[in-house]
Amino acid sequence: MKAISTTKAPGAIGPYSQAIQVGEFIYTSGQLGLDPATGAFPEGGIREQTRQSLTNVEAILEAAGLSMANVVKTTVFLADMNDFAEMNSVYAEFFKEPYPARSAVAAKTLPKNALVEIEVVATK
Repeated sequence: MKAISTTKAPGAIGPYSQAIQVGEFIYTSGQLGLDPATGAFPEGGIREQTRQSLTNVEAILEAAGLSMANVVKTTVFLADMNDFAEMNSVYAEFFKEPYPARSAVAAKTLPKNALVEIEVVATK
């Protein structure tokens, strides 16, 4: 087991790693749409937070020598399922066929009152 980390994504704010590699698999922690430089959410709403969340995931994968093309499974947590269509349109910019498997669920409250949090599983 090996921890993966990068300064190009928000640092862990608790007892967890940005990602863990086990064998050929990388498991990321959920990524909020926080700008790693400022620690703040980008101006705007669900689209901007989704884009930043996935940019953070991408940076973690790059630190492991992978790309979004290596993602096999994603989990999307939304504060409001009514934001699904807007999240999905940004999400589609980051993935190509064959698309990873995905779950999307509504969460009552996300950390820092985020609108979206995304975690992935990738393989080498």
